[in-house]
Amino acid sequence: MSTYQPPATDDPQVAIHPAEFPPLRAKTPGPGSGMSRFLDVTVQVSVELGRVVLPMGELIQLGEGSVLELERQIGDPVDLLAQGVRFARGEVVVVDDSYAVRITEVEAPPQVASASAASK
Repeated sequence: MSTYQPPATDDPQVAIHPAEFPPLRAKTPGPGSGMSRFLDVTVQVSVELGRVVLPMGELIQLGEGSVLELERQIGDPVDLLAQGVRFARGEVVVVDDSYAVRITEVEAPPQVASASAASK
């Protein structure tokens, strides 16, 4: 491990020295530690029915009554996203007079997904 060498300076009145910090101490878990402190944080959840890629020329020609054909077929699951990250898939249903999604598959957390992929 090399020793820190401060950069050279032409100004003799400038004192340059490495920063010193107290050693880190491990804290014992207490109330409010871990994930429980984040349980009241709100996130935006959205449902993605499908996507389409268009040239800009076609996009600016869209108007009222235009139809965009998506890459998904009828009956294909939709994606549920939290802050833009897919966490589940499901099927579109109707509850009373509103659309809803019945979750059919929940994504594994990233660390679990990568570990299971490595074991295959």
